[in-house]
Amino acid sequence: MKYTYENVTNIFNKIVLFCKVNGKFEYTNLECNILEEYGKFDTCMLKSVNRTHKYATVKLIAAKLLNNIKTNMRFLKRLNGYKPFLYNFTVDTCQFLRNPKGRNKVSDFFFGLIGPYSNLNHSCPLKDILVDKVPISFLSHQLSKVLPVPNGQYKIETYWLIDGAHVADVFISFRLF
Repeated sequence: MKYTYENVTNIFNKIVLFCKVNGKFEYTNLECNILEEYGKFDTCMLKSVNRTHKYATVKLIAAKLLNNIKTNMRFLKRLNGYKPFLYNFTVDTCQFLRNPKGRNKVSDFFFGLIGPYSNLNHSCPLKDILVDKVPISFLSHQLSKVLPVPNGQYKIETYWLIDGAHVADVFISFRLF
């Protein structure tokens, strides 16, 4: 069977029919790490304003201009530990930021989760990176209506490589119920 975008989408939609998808999103953890010579995370937090308004903020202060960046992203689901779920891909971040639409639908979708709330609106070199106040209401809509993800506990792991060396990672854990 040849795997095309349409075939994979049809298979995924059939799986979703057998899984319960309600679309309530809740952050459970956010972790940011970087090698000291590349900068520091000034902010890496989940904030709860009240019961319904919660958001995530990440602010990286780079020690120098960042070029030749690649990002590896893994989407994991918790099943007796975190196991791969759907996606594990690497993207040339600088090339993606030069032309963010249309190259890779998966990259477009995941960038769309943070793009409206970030300062990543230009290509490399990057200095300071800010992803500010990504609300649960937006993510809940994206992960239930746009890409209906089944209920469960999930983790998105991003590994940042500069000149081929692993220098930073950002992990976000959440649950859908």
